Amino acid sequence: MEAILVPITLFICTFAMVFGIRYLSNKEKMAMIERGIDPGVNKATPKPFLSLKFGLLLVGLGIGLLVALFTVRGVFGSEMNNAEEGQSVAIYFGCLGIFGGLGLITSYFVEKKWLDKQN
Repeated sequence: MEAILVPITLFICTFAMVFGIRYLSNKEKMAMIERGIDPGVNKATPKPFLSLKFGLLLVGLGIGLLVALFTVRGVFGSEMNNAEEGQSVAIYFGCLGIFGGLGLITSYFVEKKWLDKQN
């Protein structure tokens, strides 16, 4: 009995969430029309550097993983106990954050340089 309730509840909740989001979005647009505001104003504008940003982020994450791998193998060797495994996980997450952030900073400087050149 309990096994069938989970999928049914999941389906009902998902449907209610999608319906609620659409209903509230429609209600917001109708309120904007009543006030004389164009509801299409806040449509998404094209983001020309989005692929560059994600590309540099992924490159940074990949380099971070490689640096973390070599750091963990260099510091701890191939044999690790439980305490060292916890420290190696911290090294992995730290390197991912640092190099992912460096990728985003690089993306910012590339975008800024391009925008300065345009003006």
